[in-house]
Amino acid sequence: MLNLPAIDLARMQFAFTVSFHIIFPAITIGLASFLAVLEGLWLKTRDDTYRDLYHFWSKIFAVNFGMGVVSGLVMAYEFGTNWSGFSQFAGSVTGPLLTYEVLTAFFLEAGFLGVMLFGWNRVGRGLHFFSSCMVALGTIISTFWILASNSWMQTPQGYEIVNGQVVPTDWLAVIFNPSFPFRLMHMATAAFVATAFFVGASGAWHLLRGRDNPAVRRMLSMAMWMALIVAPLQAVIGDMHGLNTLKHQPAKIAAIEGHWENTDDKPTPLILFGIPDMQAEKTRYAVEIPYLGSLILTHSLDKQIPALKSFAPEDRPNSTIIFWSFRIMAGLGMLMIVVGLWSLWLRKRGTLYQCRPFLYLALFMGPSGLIALLAGWFTTEVGRQPWVVYGVMRTKDAVANHSVEQLTLTLVLFVLVYFSLFGTGIGYMMRLVRKGPQPHVDHGAHGGPGQSRTPARPLSAADEEN
Repeated sequence: MLNLPAIDLARMQFAFTVSFHIIFPAITIGLASFLAVLEGLWLKTRDDTYRDLYHFWSKIFAVNFGMGVVSGLVMAYEFGTNWSGFSQFAGSVTGPLLTYEVLTAFFLEAGFLGVMLFGWNRVGRGLHFFSSCMVALGTIISTFWILASNSWMQTPQGYEIVNGQVVPTDWLAVIFNPSFPFRLMHMATAAFVATAFFVGASGAWHLLRGRDNPAVRRMLSMAMWMALIVAPLQAVIGDMHGLNTLKHQPAKIAAIEGHWENTDDKPTPLILFGIPDMQAEKTRYAVEIPYLGSLILTHSLDKQIPALKSFAPEDRPNSTIIFWSFRIMAGLGMLMIVVGLWSLWLRKRGTLYQCRPFLYLALFMGPSGLIALLAGWFTTEVGRQPWVVYGVMRTKDAVANHSVEQLTLTLVLFVLVYFSLFGTGIGYMMRLVRKGPQPHVDHGAHGGPGQSRTPARPLSAADEEN
């Protein structure tokens, strides 16, 4: 590791911490909305199955939310410690956007999270449901501001550079930059997809273990309905996002496709598989489908996409990485659509909860949404290189002046601490999942709102294994 330059170690450190962090907000976003839906359905139908599922998933949500907050704080410090050049240059844009997140999303969540997690037996049903909805809304607002900041780094607008620093001139242009709407929809939908397959895998696991009850069936059923609807929707959004990226970041698309040069006026083929070689400037062992690249990327059979050789070598993203990260994301997305369609077919046959091959596939697909999400983030972030602010500031100018030894030591410490701390948290969360939904016991049923009751305790559910 000491043979790597300091900038690569700094990038590895940030990539490691952000990769660990992003899985928690993704599940938080999806579970918060899922909980609001469960409570709303319980209030409407008085079906106790929805209430039992709410209490089960609220415990998992609490653990996941806590790990998301802790892991996110580290990255805020890394902007100053490892990327001080970027903070000095663009802090006048990214700083206010992150502040808006705190003032809106964090304050909203902080105001209602306690009521949501501990107030089931202490406040009225309407207020508790309102709290659940506000927490769900807070996660969406948080996504809005984070994606506004990151999208500005991808497609910067609404600024000018004065004395070597970015000065915002139009905040609406800064926030609603060209890639923002597509990236916001893509990330939010990815969070719902990831949560759907996480919930579905939990239901499949319990059914495979012989724990066939209404609550387990209901969560598998709801997860598969969500997968059936949202997975194809994500493919449509991804296509729109790709067209936007082709317009504003053509080098990224060329690297994703492993496309090095155009031949005369021939349309661009789609390279299914291959090994891009950055030194040789070609994709080895390429398996191509003629015309399909043009059809997918330009929605025509005759247009070409820009080739990597049309960009200076120092301006090319690392095709070797994002060629495969994109295909992991896209491949898992196609498999998710297949799972959703298979669940619909089994539902119509009345065998959704008995088909063991399907249940094993649903269990196997449990982490697929998170893997696809990570692969997507690797694609978009590595594809932005060598720029930290696309076309404006290079990554080499953004890194702080730290030695290789310092960055090596901190990277090793991050790896050890993250795997021990968050590994324990994830292990505890899996214990909660294995325990499964339990019939709700209404402690203190003699009281009313404001009377002495026993609050729900999200972190007390895994004391015993089933």
